[in-house]
Amino acid sequence: MITSFTIATERHEPSEPPRSVAGVEVRGLDFSYGPARTGEVPRPVLAGVSLSLEPGELVALVGPNGCGKSTLLRLVAGLLRPAAGSIAIGDRPVDGPDPRVGLVFQAPRLLPWRSVLDNVAFPLELAGWARSARYERARELLLLVGMNGSEGERPHQLSGGMRQRAAIARALVLEPSVLLLDEPFSALDALTRDRLNLELQDLWRVTGSSTLLVTHSIPEAVFLADRVLVMSPRPGRIVAEVPIRLPRPRALDQLDAAIVSESAAAVRMHLEAEVAA
Repeated sequence: MITSFTIATERHEPSEPPRSVAGVEVRGLDFSYGPARTGEVPRPVLAGVSLSLEPGELVALVGPNGCGKSTLLRLVAGLLRPAAGSIAIGDRPVDGPDPRVGLVFQAPRLLPWRSVLDNVAFPLELAGWARSARYERARELLLLVGMNGSEGERPHQLSGGMRQRAAIARALVLEPSVLLLDEPFSALDALTRDRLNLELQDLWRVTGSSTLLVTHSIPEAVFLADRVLVMSPRPGRIVAEVPIRLPRPRALDQLDAAIVSESAAAVRMHLEAEVAA
């Protein structure tokens, strides 16, 4: 079943007001992976990274392979600790795994022995919600992402696109202020990816979460984002910011146009300059 977020959200009535949206501030972030064996030196991954997200803004992050994009998301989520620098969501620092953050990985990472409903409800179970309350909330999110009717299915019974929808629903179930997306559609075929990019825009408009999207696709970044940040090769740092001036909401014909747009050309120029340096 393929149902767009736009259609689904017309029927969605949250049981509670959404959590207040917060911005993100990253300042002077350094990070290195420790030596794999005794005698090896640490491997610098990020060097002096600074960026900000305004409350409710959608920002895309692009850069060459291995430049630290995914590591940066894990640092913002509190799953890793920086060697230097600071991260704050709203007026509070991030100093460990943070319930204000929802994180969606490239692979859905659903629990194969659990139903779709139980996968989406899992963060609420960990947070101590009563069974009836967590199932009610999980059903709301499945409706939001166009998966009502799939509650009892197991992950292996779903298409790749539907598994990723379930992963997004799980990330949103605690109403995060910040949503981090690590190439969520890169493993999907082109038509499914285009459809989900369009639906992700609608979902972002409904939830209002401050969103940081990592992608290797320049057209995807231009189509979805308010701004595109370009990273250098490792050790990664922010080397350019490209504002996107497309009006919202954006349609699929704009996704086609994004491939050859002025903004895409600017992003490509900065990436090529960094790789050639």
